[in-house]
Order: sequence, then C-alpha cells, then structure tokens
Amino acid sequence: MKTRTILLLLFVCVNKLLFAQQPSSTFPATDLLPSVKLPPDIDRVLRDYEREWGAGNTEKLAALFTPDGFVLQPRRPAIQGQEKLKKAYQNQGGAPLFLRALSFAQDGTVGYIIGAYRSAANTPDIGKFILALRKGKDGRWLIAADMDNSAK
Repeated sequence: MKTRTILLLLFVCVNKLLFAQQPSSTFPATDLLPSVKLPPDIDRVLRDYEREWGAGNTEKLAALFTPDGFVLQPRRPAIQGQEKLKKAYQNQGGAPLFLRALSFAQDGTVGYIIGAYRSAANTPDIGKFILALRKGKDGRWLIAADMDNSAK
C-alpha cells in the first residue's frame, strides 16, 4: 500500500512538472507589438505583395520573388522558383491582405522584414511572416524567401 501511494504521488508530481513546462496554447496577440516605418523602397515590397495577392495575380506575385525564391508555408513542402510559385499561388489570394512590419534590417544587397498580417485594416493580426530580401540588379528589392504562419 505504501509503495502504491508513493508511486501515485510521484506520478502526480511528474505530471505537474511536465505540464508546467509546456508552452501555453494561447499566445499574446501580435498586434500588441507596434508597427515600424519602412524605407519607401522596402515598403514597396509589402504594398506590391498586398496588391497582387488581393488581385489574385499569380504572375505578378511570383515576379516579386528572386528567380530562385522560396515560399515556406506551414504543413507544406518548400517551394522554390518563380514557375513553381506561380503554380502554388494559383488557388490562393484574391482576398484583402494587410501587411505590417514589426522589424527590418538591410545591409548592402540583403535585408529582411519581420511582420504580421491581417485580413482587414482595423482587425487583429491573423498571422506572422519573415521575408528575406535581396536587391536585384535593377535596384529593386525582391523576396528571396517568404516564411509565414497563421494564428489559427
């Protein structure tokens, strides 16, 4: 009997420790983080992405990427290259998208934007993203990699 009580007590303690170490299933809202202002040439990347996504224009959306650009979406294989991006984006987009920057940096011909996205201007964020950027030969910033995840 004493062994059973000790084992039960040990089981309860281990479970409490394990569950106390696990991350909460609810996260603080991204919209608690302030937006940052981007330089116009980098901000253009976000505004072009919003426009082409909203229009469902897969050709122009893929053209925002470097020729060897990546898209990394949750629970999907990595996609690389503009032609494959066009196919991947065919049944996506066509709905409003609002992107905002939480952080960014640039150095020479490389940079990044860490941000969040919404489906309407004055609603909470529904996801987060990281864009790795590379400056093209024409001086325009292009997306080298787009990694996102939704809050759902």
